[in-house]
Amino acid sequence: MDFSLTTPALLFPTVSLLLLAYTNRFLTLATIIRNLHNQYHKSHDTTLLPQIDNLRQRVYLIKNMQIFGVLSLLLCVISMFALFAGLVLIGQWAFALALILMIISLAISLRELQISSGALDLLLTDLEEHEKTT
Repeated sequence: MDFSLTTPALLFPTVSLLLLAYTNRFLTLATIIRNLHNQYHKSHDTTLLPQIDNLRQRVYLIKNMQIFGVLSLLLCVISMFALFAGLVLIGQWAFALALILMIISLAISLRELQISSGALDLLLTDLEEHEKTT
């Protein structure tokens, strides 16, 4: 198998776009959390507390997604450096670890998506129940 500097370089655009998507998710959640925080302090509506708990879970997951994504990118850089220095075996192992970390990041992303869609489903169910009573 031919393993050169271009192999780990293939992961750079993917990781960069993924980290951008993760950051956008985080910023969106931050806005929602700030709005819920203000809404709770105005109304003291206890029905907001489960939503806040859900958001706390999602922020934790997004933080971990970002950590594993950044570590994956870091290992790609280390892999490229090792390959440039002629340390092919170290470069291959670093790249393999980078791929594993990316898999972990993507798996956490799937879990966050499940939680996110579950929360939206609860809100839609609540809307449907409210519509039936009116």
